Amino acid sequence: MALNMRQELRMSQQLVMTPQLQQAIKLLQLSRLELSDLVRGELLENPLLEEAQETGTTTEEPVTSVELQEGIEMERAEAAEEEARVDRREEVKADQVPKEGVDWEAYLEHYGSQAPMPVATRTDADELPSLEATFSKPETLVEHLMWQVRMSMFTEAEEDLAEFIIRCLSPAGYLRDVTATQIAQRTGFSTLKVEHIVRRVQQLDPVSIAARNLAEALWVQARHPEHPIDDPLVLGIITKHLSNLEKRAYQVIARDMGEPLEEVFEATKVILGLEPRPARAFTSEEPQYITPDVYIQKVGEDYVVLLNDDGLPKLKISGFYRTAMGESPKAKEYVTERLRSAQWLIRSIQQRQRTILKVAKSILEFQREFFEKGVEHLKPLILKDVAENIEMHESTVSRVTTNKYVHTPQGIYELKYFFNAGISRSNGEELASEAVKTKIKQLIDAEDPGHPYSDQKLVELLAKDGIDIARRTVAKYREQLGVLSSSKRRRLF
Repeated sequence: MALNMRQELRMSQQLVMTPQLQQAIKLLQLSRLELSDLVRGELLENPLLEEAQETGTTTEEPVTSVELQEGIEMERAEAAEEEARVDRREEVKADQVPKEGVDWEAYLEHYGSQAPMPVATRTDADELPSLEATFSKPETLVEHLMWQVRMSMFTEAEEDLAEFIIRCLSPAGYLRDVTATQIAQRTGFSTLKVEHIVRRVQQLDPVSIAARNLAEALWVQARHPEHPIDDPLVLGIITKHLSNLEKRAYQVIARDMGEPLEEVFEATKVILGLEPRPARAFTSEEPQYITPDVYIQKVGEDYVVLLNDDGLPKLKISGFYRTAMGESPKAKEYVTERLRSAQWLIRSIQQRQRTILKVAKSILEFQREFFEKGVEHLKPLILKDVAENIEMHESTVSRVTTNKYVHTPQGIYELKYFFNAGISRSNGEELASEAVKTKIKQLIDAEDPGHPYSDQKLVELLAKDGIDIARRTVAKYREQLGVLSSSKRRRLF
């Protein structure tokens, strides 16, 4: 078959993602904080956007561009007049000063004869804030350790080696990513010197920092010079039986160590009093507060869905720049482009808020029993159900429910929380997976700590409530709840 080139004209339809459409989709999936940051950035970049005043906060009339220009010129004239008055006063003061200068001896003599100025004193020193309370940010682990290194008997070279070791620590305070040999190769010190500095660092506060593993961390704490633990059973468990201690195999430990079971229990209590994460005090994260996007409140016998607009800047088009384009074609083109961008941003935000409101009302319609009775009555729900209810695409509902929160009579939940799979019940009804997790958590909380429920026992207890579920599903839900297995939940003391 011969190959040749030719021109053809074809007509087809396709969806083109314009920049405006891309921006609208982006706004849908932004969280409340991200949207606020984006709006603040647009206020800085687009001169035609300005933040509207809250209704009722001011009684001033809108200012036109002409009035604004006259006000600026009047302020400039008043400022120039004030400067002239200040200059005249300075000239008068200069004329009153003797030409040969100031009589400093008379001034000092007069100053010395005056009574001292009263000084405000505080008798109760406890009311004064501590030095640590005046810090702008909390002290980091590296800063805390390096302060101790500089105050200790380290040479300059040892300080550099100690700083290298400290900066290799994990967030938990362990030295796991590098070995002493690797540190020696990178710093030029001998391996023996590195081990010596590591052991000195381990004696700093917090004790056992820079340990290589849990056993070493517990051993350093147990052998600390200020409060040593001389019990050989405690030291033996730390050295050889940490794995059995994790599995609560106390019988194995007692048989191997040749000690009574009661003594093993007492030694275990001592070990549990040690710190497995040396840097725990320096790894606390700042709390992140959630501001709901929607409020669902009960008024009488019905529920009301309200949008939360607090904290979001109210945007409007600036009238000053629209009237200040002048006759320049470039100025008109720039202002027109910025005007279109501002109008589209305002419309996109309004559309985003309307969509969130629609989705929240639809969720309220499907999950009304949840708002009335609690998590146990949460029903199975998928994105398709809400999408068909509000006549939108599933992807739109997915974007709207991501990182959006709703304040309900039952608490604050992410909108995604209400979408989950269903678990069949013996009576033919379906129960949401979140409701099943809540039921499992309630059973575990009510169990006997000495004889915790196994996964199979949980299956049997759930079956009595009409919930048919497999053992592996119970194990999966238990892991998602962060609950240990029955062997690790058992408490003997």
